[in-house]
Amino acid sequence: MYSNYNNGTPLAERDRSPVRCAIVTIRWGILGTGGIARTFTEDLLLLGHEVAGVGSRAAGTAEAFADRYGIDRAYGSYAELAADDGIDVVYVATTHNTHHAAARLCLESGRGVLVEKPFTTTAADAKDLANLARERQLFAMEAMWTRFNPLVTRLRDLVADGAIGDVKAVYADFSENFPFDASHRLWAPDLAGGALLDLGVYPVSFAWMLLGEPDTVQAVTTPAPTGVDANTGILFGYGSGAVALLHCGFMAKTPQTATISGTTGRIEMAGPFWHPDAMTLHRDGAEPETYRLEVTGHGYTYQAEEVARCLDAGLTESPAMPLEESVGIIGALDTIAGRLSAQI
Repeated sequence: MYSNYNNGTPLAERDRSPVRCAIVTIRWGILGTGGIARTFTEDLLLLGHEVAGVGSRAAGTAEAFADRYGIDRAYGSYAELAADDGIDVVYVATTHNTHHAAARLCLESGRGVLVEKPFTTTAADAKDLANLARERQLFAMEAMWTRFNPLVTRLRDLVADGAIGDVKAVYADFSENFPFDASHRLWAPDLAGGALLDLGVYPVSFAWMLLGEPDTVQAVTTPAPTGVDANTGILFGYGSGAVALLHCGFMAKTPQTATISGTTGRIEMAGPFWHPDAMTLHRDGAEPETYRLEVTGHGYTYQAEEVARCLDAGLTESPAMPLEESVGIIGALDTIAGRLSAQI
């Protein structure tokens, strides 16, 4: 839970735990066995969800993953996992460039999907998955875990309630200092490398969540030797007069904070804003109000319970991360990537 530490009074139940209300046991499949797959699986088990199967491109890798986490069924192909009727939803945890094909395989086999961010690498692929999920009436969601963090949910409530007036500026930054390694996926063009898709999707999605689709998009970048973007600044403009100043990169570690400024105040999200444990509300003429969160597990529990809540309610999309937004965000990333390619 989290509390308002300005007055020591816990927030209302609606605010403390917006998605922790699932009442069904979800049978998960894990597609991929890398680091993010391990982290998410650990949070699923912490919640008591059932991890029914795991799929990898190699049987031995899948079996080792299954042994580690006590999973009954291990498959040496993604197709076998997707065909398992004992699975309700598959978490797609492979590299960016394979998200579309892997998620499509699952949807075609009748499985719902939670697809690790970015949803896909192109707007056309994102639209294809969204259309297929809707045609098959299957659940599909981008695993943008930031959206389901209770502090971020509280942030959205505060903004919607007019706590800082009309939002006029959003600042968000996610940059790390990664040593250059041409063989690593982060720097490899054929693996959809680059800061924009790996880190930039967070500030872009954050700004989209608060301000919606931008009317204008501008961007500048410094390329890596492999040609992928390594340090990128983004400017969104809106007809309301609002702007979003966003940054992502691999060349320097930054504070990774976010600030939302309105006509009557601002909200500061402590770093890392994409996985926050504190934020402060500054209202004009009032004392600051700080909210803190005791994170459950690794922090992926909140999105896992949103999936369970949606499935229990018969929803095929999450209201907090609808497919239309995922498609729009990938479209914006497409636009930015096009601008960056012109510079390179």
